[in-house]
Amino acid sequence: MEMQTVNSMNCEQFLDVFGNVIENCPLVAAAVWAGRPFSSLSALEKNIGDFLDSLPRSGKEGMLRCIPDLVGRGTLSPESQRERSQAGLTSLTAGQRSQLSELNASYKGRFNFPFVICVRMSDKETIIQQLGSRIHNSPEQELQIAIQEVKKMCHLRLMDISS
Repeated sequence: MEMQTVNSMNCEQFLDVFGNVIENCPLVAAAVWAGRPFSSLSALEKNIGDFLDSLPRSGKEGMLRCIPDLVGRGTLSPESQRERSQAGLTSLTAGQRSQLSELNASYKGRFNFPFVICVRMSDKETIIQQLGSRIHNSPEQELQIAIQEVKKMCHLRLMDISS
């Protein structure tokens, strides 16, 4: 997609195209739209990252709460359904599903937001391993890791849009 096209979009058009680069959180795209014109896709991505970094802790946590659980709660976008399928999350054994559900419930109880990982860069075994490991992080560490994972997802979704 040409940047001239992106920069000429009104807010509604921009949200139609970029509203889900952060899963279920079009507010991010709406806020970033005001930063046009973007010189490149990388500049748009940097704007999104800067916006996420500028949020207070409560805003970061709120954005993370918009992301559906890996198993269970939340409506998945077509992008998320495809990503989870590619990572093997749609073909979990009963034991893996139970383990993931239990770990995710513990994680949410500890951090007050769902476990976030860029599933397109992982497989189901890595996801389960990371969830079991990251639950021992401090709340501040985990918030920063989760935001970095969101940025990875955003990058991949922007690449999909531009191709």
